[in-house]
Amino acid sequence: MGLTYGSAPFSRSPAGAFNFEPPPAGTVVYLEPTPRRIRAIVGDETVADSRAAYLLHESGLQPVYYFPPADVGSEFLEPTDHHTHCPKKGDASYYTVRAGERVIENGAWYYPQPLPSAPVALKGLIAFYFDRVDRWLEEAEEIGVHPRDPYHRVDVIGSDRRVRVLLEGEVLADTRDALGLFETGLPARWYIPEHDVLAQLEPSQTVTHCPYKGRASYHSVRLPDGRLEDDLIWCYANPLPEVGRIAGRLCFFGERVDLELDGQVQERPESPWSRR
Repeated sequence: MGLTYGSAPFSRSPAGAFNFEPPPAGTVVYLEPTPRRIRAIVGDETVADSRAAYLLHESGLQPVYYFPPADVGSEFLEPTDHHTHCPKKGDASYYTVRAGERVIENGAWYYPQPLPSAPVALKGLIAFYFDRVDRWLEEAEEIGVHPRDPYHRVDVIGSDRRVRVLLEGEVLADTRDALGLFETGLPARWYIPEHDVLAQLEPSQTVTHCPYKGRASYHSVRLPDGRLEDDLIWCYANPLPEVGRIAGRLCFFGERVDLELDGQVQERPESPWSRR
């Protein structure tokens, strides 16, 4: 999420205000070097390995790693006649990535002549579609979903507020032992002990992954009138160590329920999940 996503300062919908005239919403491109060693692996081949990679932040998008050409194996790249245009960065040229039997058509791109308004260092750097590469390593640890943003923060804080979750007047949970999870650019989330959840839960097959928290499984809720609210709750059974305190706790989509904190009903947040 960091600087350019969700409600962050340079996103398309910033939550706060500046004391100077910022760039128009949605126009920011910010390129910075990363101190992390970054590797991209396709099949059994390391197609990129860099200690001098860059991370590009762009309004409304997750960050993207860009590699100096010297740190990418040229033997894995085949130029193609595919091109795209970005109004913030310029015209991109593409490579097909071929590593053994693995072929990723137009899987990598670069900007031979970026726009004058784009960061100067962007010229010639090579990027790969994150979800088409088989494995990514930051230092010696494998990452998934997208690169971890250095400006993204997740805090898990114990709270003594009374937290109640309601839907159409029906109390689904009631606790004074919630953990508040505060994550950059996202609504506050309240993780509730399972014994304080009163709703009738039904298992779901849905699974999602977060690069900051880990693998989440979901529950649906059966309402008294028999209706099923699909995937209303998620749970990290084995979260990443940085947020280990939320293990096994249940969290409701605040966008789809009424959340009451110490008797005050909270406004439902606007997020990508509000329109489900």
